[in-house]
Amino acid sequence: LQKIMKAVIFAGGVGTRLWPLSRKKSPKQFEKIIGNKSTLQLAVERLQPAFSTKDIYVCTGQNYVPIVQKQLVDVPPDHVIGEPEVRDVGPAVGLATVLLAREAPNEPFAILWSDHLVKKAELFRNILVSSGELVKNDPNKIVFVGQKPRFASVNLGWIDFDKVLSRINGFQFHALVDFQYRPDEKKAKNNFLSGHHAWNLGYFVTTPGYLWKQYQRFAPNLASGLQRIADAWHTAKFTQTLEEIYPTLEMISFDNAILEKLDVGDGLVVSENIEWGDVGAWEALKEALEEADDKNVTLGKVTLRDTKDSLVYNYTKQMVVTIDAEELLVINTDDVVLVCKKTSVPKIKKFVESLNGTEHEHLT
Repeated sequence: LQKIMKAVIFAGGVGTRLWPLSRKKSPKQFEKIIGNKSTLQLAVERLQPAFSTKDIYVCTGQNYVPIVQKQLVDVPPDHVIGEPEVRDVGPAVGLATVLLAREAPNEPFAILWSDHLVKKAELFRNILVSSGELVKNDPNKIVFVGQKPRFASVNLGWIDFDKVLSRINGFQFHALVDFQYRPDEKKAKNNFLSGHHAWNLGYFVTTPGYLWKQYQRFAPNLASGLQRIADAWHTAKFTQTLEEIYPTLEMISFDNAILEKLDVGDGLVVSENIEWGDVGAWEALKEALEEADDKNVTLGKVTLRDTKDSLVYNYTKQMVVTIDAEELLVINTDDVVLVCKKTSVPKIKKFVESLNGTEHEHLT
């Protein structure tokens, strides 16, 4: 499938749930978690050959721009946009949108994330390209790309959809009904069984022109600051303007700023099994990589004896051995060894936060 569209990959965030591999200095999306590549490199790789690297943009923190440029040598250096400060996803998506709205307001673009796994890459590309076709024909639409649910997840957002409005290249595009943030168990079960719910991955395809209009309409203060930054793009004043204005923008999530206020009639949903996995936390990485429910997942110099349902990642030259271990996470790096139960992942973030202001702060 040929396409004329752009893709923006977001690679900000620190990823404390993947500590001690993921640190402030080098967050998870830049680390080798799967084979010999970072999830950022994999995110770019799975877009090719449908997307040329000249059509790919990466938004990240200013400190990480050199890492991104080193990992993605084929992406034009000025397509790596460094945010001077973390202001949540609302301003981040807005910045990418306003910059592309200046370049090609009616050319479809996809918003994607750098810390996910998608095993069915070709299917995923075809969905993006087909969504792009739909949006090219109707520039005031926004298509949400969902994962057909594999189980009743309470840790993910869900999208509720309705009748088929459009068919392109064999894909069905449904009417958007509603978004749900992390439902309780009963609701998640109902969603899973309903046949008209998808996991919300935060992936969507629209035109910069349409999305920018939503910013102007629903987040006017944010829009006016972002517009001033965009006016300086490709000029000598861009970096200075970005550094002055961006840190003053309201910290707000994209959901709160835009998604919850969208006209439902503008939205469509495509739900397929792209074998998506979130690798934002150790137990999610295990779920994404394991061959069966209770299988072990290992990396590096590791020997397991009578061990099941565990993830053991070793980034050192030492040997790591587990005996009679069950449902454990063992992460061994040069300066930290983490051992915890699979169910204790939420406590990792709290622990890392507790190191701030102590003698161990350098380990965060």
